[in-house]
Amino acid sequence: MADPNPLAPNAFIKIEYDGTITLIMPQVEMGQGIYTSISMILAEELDADWKHIAVEHAPPDEAHYANPMLGMQATGNSNSVRAFWKPLRQAGANTRALLIHAAAEQLGVPIAELCTEESEVIHSRTGRKLSYGDLVARASVLNAPADAPLKDARDFRLIGRSLKRLDTPDKTNGTARYGIDARPPGVKFATLAASPVLGGKVTHVDDAKAKSIPGVRQIIVLDDLVAVVGDHMWAAKSGLEALQIAWDDGPNAQVSSADIWDRLRKASARDGAVARQDGDAVKALSTGEVVTQTYEMPLLAHACMEPMNCTVHVKSGEAEVWIGTQVIERVRQAVAKATNLSEDKVTIHNHLIGGGFGRRLEPDMALSAARIAVHVEGPVKVVWTREEDVRHDIYRPAYHDILSAKLEGDRIVAWKHTISGSAVMARFAPPFFQKGIDPDGVDSAQDMPYAIPNVRVTFNREEPPGVNTGFWRGVGPNNNVFAIESLIDELARKVKKDPIAFRLAHLDKAPRLKAALELVREKSGWTSPLAHRVGRGVAVQVAFASFIATVVECEVDEKGEIKLRRVTSAVDAGTLVNPDTVIAQLQGGLVFGLTAALFGEITLHKGQVQQSNFDDYRVLRINEVPTIDVHLIRNAEPPGGIGETGTTAAVPALRNAIYAATDVALRRMPIGRSLLTRRSHTWLESEPSK
Repeated sequence: MADPNPLAPNAFIKIEYDGTITLIMPQVEMGQGIYTSISMILAEELDADWKHIAVEHAPPDEAHYANPMLGMQATGNSNSVRAFWKPLRQAGANTRALLIHAAAEQLGVPIAELCTEESEVIHSRTGRKLSYGDLVARASVLNAPADAPLKDARDFRLIGRSLKRLDTPDKTNGTARYGIDARPPGVKFATLAASPVLGGKVTHVDDAKAKSIPGVRQIIVLDDLVAVVGDHMWAAKSGLEALQIAWDDGPNAQVSSADIWDRLRKASARDGAVARQDGDAVKALSTGEVVTQTYEMPLLAHACMEPMNCTVHVKSGEAEVWIGTQVIERVRQAVAKATNLSEDKVTIHNHLIGGGFGRRLEPDMALSAARIAVHVEGPVKVVWTREEDVRHDIYRPAYHDILSAKLEGDRIVAWKHTISGSAVMARFAPPFFQKGIDPDGVDSAQDMPYAIPNVRVTFNREEPPGVNTGFWRGVGPNNNVFAIESLIDELARKVKKDPIAFRLAHLDKAPRLKAALELVREKSGWTSPLAHRVGRGVAVQVAFASFIATVVECEVDEKGEIKLRRVTSAVDAGTLVNPDTVIAQLQGGLVFGLTAALFGEITLHKGQVQQSNFDDYRVLRINEVPTIDVHLIRNAEPPGGIGETGTTAAVPALRNAIYAATDVALRRMPIGRSLLTRRSHTWLESEPSK
């Protein structure tokens, strides 16, 4: 006899008759610890036994699992806890109230005499207990309340504790399953070469040598890509390398990095769409001494440790997909389109993600895999090589910023910020792109925290030719915090003020950020003496609803090489669901950002991306990682985002540390080491673009 149906009072909780509690995860685990944090939120209000819960991925179902802040089923924008904080608490509380109601009926006692703890309902007068499993049958015929009271923060048993992550055991014993681990019976392997120039097409393929390689089963030629299918990855990769492919490079054949920068710089001459207007910055900046500087951030690839991959089986009017994605519903739509099937005929198995950073907010790998799979009998796992991934990424946009500021004494009285770059939201979520303003592109500029009476922020949409752009860990705040905090440091130098003191004087209207800055000044040893060519730099930010101050300490040798010595960060992210995860995310984000500052840049020549692997698109190595100290500010404010904030903080703090060590004011990233051998220039123009 089949087990009776579990209690499922909402989309997030299932309770079996044996007491097993399964929590349905609306957000995807990609190393950020969200499965643990979401489970803690649900289990807290449910009063579930933490030791005996299970988790599973949510299916593609935007009606039940859409992110409340994004309006779609997506994991990104550092908002998983922020977006689901209230809905998940309410789901847990409603279920707990339902179980108490069922227990009251079953025991014949008043609801007021019952409490819950560790997946049990307890009668306070007699000590009688009923497990949640014991209550499934009766609770299933009752209606759950919609607005049961939530716990007071003082009564939290789980939230605020550094609990061990639920995904750690499987990741350490090798049983964790990522998308790339999917192996349905009979699976074949494929890898591909897409046009090296965006928009190019295949003109001819000589496959004679490839067909002779043992294990090669099939060669698939589509209009813009060629794939080799084999018994294993080595056969597929060897077969692909043996192909001789001729391409028509198409309209982007002559695009270079210089073209992209030329267009961005010309865009900055336009007025732009006004994102913020306080006072009259234009008038205030029309007289007196004005400091104007230009800052630039390059295209960047994601280079996720788990290569892009997707396994697809098309059969009998259906498609089955195995993948790790941040946008499960969009993947289903993409596969349906490629296979000419209705969405209800497409089944998606979502897996753990080995690095997302925004790259897996795109369904393009599923679309390509499905296009290949329709030509293959049986399931086929399509895996992108690192070279193919880096050269066909959906890149972090390049940005060009012009900032102007006017000082009266040691106070900033006027500020103008012109941002030019891609409008990622206009493509990804068009309803969010309004009146020419990309909300992501102006993030952390539109709500800049400094108290300045006259502020004007404008945005110029300028899409780069020859590349696709998308989200990359921090996106708009990466650019804007870098530009703002760089100019703030230069203004502090101009009026001969300590950089932290100068910032504090302008943070009267940002008490939480001010407190973080005061804490990081203390914890970083800000005023202690340093050796020659060693400097400390500071950056503050309000990003993703968190308030963070960061100090980087570095040494710059006579050849311009940089040694990272120490990073100190103070963070106010409101209520901390799992403090250890917050610290880990800050540490990881800081390393990600330091990597970008030191090494990160994607360049184009004749339409082709020039970088290909970790030899020419470097990452920070373990021996280069400095000591990182994270100090948490605890309060009862709503949770802030934390996944991207370390990345955003690292770049300007390092830039300002270099400024302190060398007197060189870098104005574009990545760091130009040749500039750091020049010790006589304080106001240095941007390094020429490559």
